[in-house]
Amino acid sequence: MSKIVITGATSGIGEGLAKHYANSGDEVIACGRNQEILSDLQRNFAMTPKAFDLTDPEAIKSNFADVDELDLVILNAGGCEYIDNANEFDGKLFERIMRINLISVGHCLEVLLPKIKPHGQLCIVSSSSSYLPLPRAEAYGASKAALSYLARTLSVTLKNIDVTVVHPGFVETPLTDKNDFPMPCKVSVDEAVERIVDGVAKRDKEVHFPKRFTWILKLFRLLPFALWSPIAKRIARG
Repeated sequence: MSKIVITGATSGIGEGLAKHYANSGDEVIACGRNQEILSDLQRNFAMTPKAFDLTDPEAIKSNFADVDELDLVILNAGGCEYIDNANEFDGKLFERIMRINLISVGHCLEVLLPKIKPHGQLCIVSSSSSYLPLPRAEAYGASKAALSYLARTLSVTLKNIDVTVVHPGFVETPLTDKNDFPMPCKVSVDEAVERIVDGVAKRDKEVHFPKRFTWILKLFRLLPFALWSPIAKRIARG
């Protein structure tokens, strides 16, 4: 039995992961802001709920003061907002997304890394949007690109902790339900959970899916930016 912390456990991938590991007999500490959903999870699954705002460093410290000997930490919580007009750049939106997707992870790492057992694991859920500069993603994509860099750097520098970074494509969640554009190769939460669980079990450095979509992005990433830029502009024009 493993002791696992999962952030963003009240919806989408995080909720799916929490349910999977709880059903597997692991000790799950499910974190999120929605107390009602966490209470439902606690009633239906054997897991410990912790309701707090990850953008509050003191809340992170107080909620994990009594937690130690962790086998796996999955930092999955995040938000998505788009900048519709780059010429009218929304600095508050940019700060908000950076705080949710990136800065909160730093505060979690400060508190949780010392609590991971030797030869334990850290999993950071980023996004395949980190591969390429995409229209409207000045905030979201930048936060995820930074998160991927952070995860890869930790993979090099951490001692006795294995790091997996996850780059999902489009996953059918309440977050992507808000998107107003085509989402090719979209997968279910169940498929996303299966891919992540398998990759973490193998201690893979990177998990990316669906590969029919992410490999295309990886190939485009090999292009010189001068060649990718007009393609991205055509996407932006629709």
